[in-house]
Parts: sequence; structure tokens; C-alpha cells
Amino acid sequence: MFRGAVRDRLIGVDPSEGVRLPRTRRAEVAMSLPSPRQVAALLKSADPRFRPFVALCAFAGLRLGEAAALRASDLDFERGKISVSRQVQRENGRGVEIRAPKYGSERVVHVSDELLSLVKDYIATYRQNGVASRWLFEGSAGDPPHQNTVGYWWRLTRTAARCEELRLHDLRHFFASGLIAAGCDVVAVQRALGHSSATVTLNTYAHLWPSAEGRTRLESSRLFADVAGQPDELVTNREAA
Repeated sequence: MFRGAVRDRLIGVDPSEGVRLPRTRRAEVAMSLPSPRQVAALLKSADPRFRPFVALCAFAGLRLGEAAALRASDLDFERGKISVSRQVQRENGRGVEIRAPKYGSERVVHVSDELLSLVKDYIATYRQNGVASRWLFEGSAGDPPHQNTVGYWWRLTRTAARCEELRLHDLRHFFASGLIAAGCDVVAVQRALGHSSATVTLNTYAHLWPSAEGRTRLESSRLFADVAGQPDELVTNREAA
């Protein structure tokens, strides 16, 4: 910004010149990655009205504002997908503002039947009198919940689950790590998370992808297991061909 101001001759000298930026922590050090046991405890401890919110963050990778802005019509139970087209932001007057997702990350997330079944049961129990355009979760005055409300629900949940160190956003990391462990490539993870570019995905999660050496060892192990599992018979070159 200062360099641009100098170029535009708005200021004569860049006051940030020579200033060293603080070192940033490596992603693998700064990131808290919940374990499956912790996620299970969070789901069990969550209030039934908040449980699907937690599940949408953990198993669809939604950001807080994206999950808060969901309508029932955004969920396609037949095709197994969720359309993310808006997010909730808090206004200064404690109201809510609905806007496009972060960095224009509108997307469709393909999700499991188990997640959709959980949300469907929630709708049948708590939202059965609503219409498809109604907010899936409600705060005050019929508005979707803003981050303060969700933050309160989350603190109650993580305290009950004894996971005080976890943030709600860490569930998004849990989802990403699951996709990577399943063998999804960078572009697939980028699209599922709604990142603006594959570079953002790599900068955040590169340490979770197995290294070339790790993949080599894994494939070598698989080859060994395939051979060791064969009948104890002599295999000739002709038979192998």
C-alpha cells in the first residue's frame, strides 16, 4: 500500500521501507487438527439444534458464516450435494448482513448420505413447519445466527466435549485432512473448500499430502503385500507375461 502511494506521489517516502515483517509460523505448527475421537465427542456433546451445524463444518468443510447462511433449499438430498452461495456477517448494530461467500467462493460440495440424513432428521424435528427458503439455523428475530451467537454455542459444546483448545474453524481443517488422506488431489480439495486458487490450498495444507518418498514406501509395501499374499507356487517369466 505504501509503495503504491509513493508511485502515485501521494507521499514522498515509504515509511515501511527497511521494516522487517515478523516471522510467520509454519502451517503444520500453527494448525490444530482435531482427531476423529474429538470430533465424535463434539457431535455427542452438541445440543441437538447445534449438532448439524458442527457436522456441516466437519464433513462438508463449511466456514462458520457459510453454514449459518444455509437454507433448506440449498441441500439436495437426492443428489447428495450442498450449494454454498452466501455467508452471514455481523453488522455494527448487532444485526446480520447476507453477502457472497469469502473471495467469491460459491461452490457445490458433494457430501455423504450420512451427513444429509443427520440434517434431514434435524429439519423433521425442529424445522418441519418451515418452508424451503427458511434459514436452516436461526438466531434472534428469525435471522440466521451471526458469529457471536455461533461462538457461544461452540464454546458450550467444546467445554462439554473437553476440547477447549479447538476452534470451530479447525473442523474445516479436519474435513480437508480427510480428503487428502483419501487421495484427493489439490484441485479437488480447492473446489470442495472454496479456495480462490490451488496455491492457497497448497500454502495451507501442503504438509498433509504425503511426500514422494512416503508414496514410494507405501506403494512398495502394497506390492510386497500383493506378492506375499499369492499362493506358494513357482511363477515363470512366461506365466508372468
